[in-house]
Amino acid sequence: MAKVDVLDWDKKKVGSIDLVAEIYEQPVRKDVLHSLVKWQLASRRSGTHKAKNKSEVRGGGKKPFKQKGTGSARQGSTRSPLNPGGGVAFGPKPRNYSYSIPRKIKQLGMKSVLSYLLSNGRLFVLNDLTSTAGKTKELSDRMKSFGLAKAVLVDGELNKQMAQASRNLAKFRYYSAEGLNVYDLLKYDAAILAKSSLDKIAARCGLGEKAEK
Repeated sequence: MAKVDVLDWDKKKVGSIDLVAEIYEQPVRKDVLHSLVKWQLASRRSGTHKAKNKSEVRGGGKKPFKQKGTGSARQGSTRSPLNPGGGVAFGPKPRNYSYSIPRKIKQLGMKSVLSYLLSNGRLFVLNDLTSTAGKTKELSDRMKSFGLAKAVLVDGELNKQMAQASRNLAKFRYYSAEGLNVYDLLKYDAAILAKSSLDKIAARCGLGEKAEK
């Protein structure tokens, strides 16, 4: 097991906790992390791209010139893909880019990224994630004193004031353990986990046991 300090907002030690090795001491699987990042980004794509084909472009009902005698190739409509302003042949159509990925791969990726952050000293456990006033400046000052420029903050249950305080901070994300994902953990460099979130993270990783023993 990995023993880590439990901190408060002043980054002072208020206790310690043992993190289960099945989650926080796993090898870093770059192939799995790459697959999960691709999957997340593909699922976020709107897929609303669209180009009009010949039948969808306005106008072009009249034959541009007679069939024979002009010396030019025959044309039936000015909306042909061969003409400027015409339709697009084989253009993009709206589509869904999302696809499914096995649950075990998601769990393996979560274990891998949490182990990576812990081994690099970028995973912290706080006694609780609370905000006294729900002010953005308050949370920003706390993060500066904590020494983090970018981070994901994970709580056991969503706190309304914390959600309000973090809303306008582009370099920080706050959500409950249910929203934890590989892409954000890699993008925001560090993770601050509330002590109350550890059991739920263990459940996300496929462990029935508690995250602390």
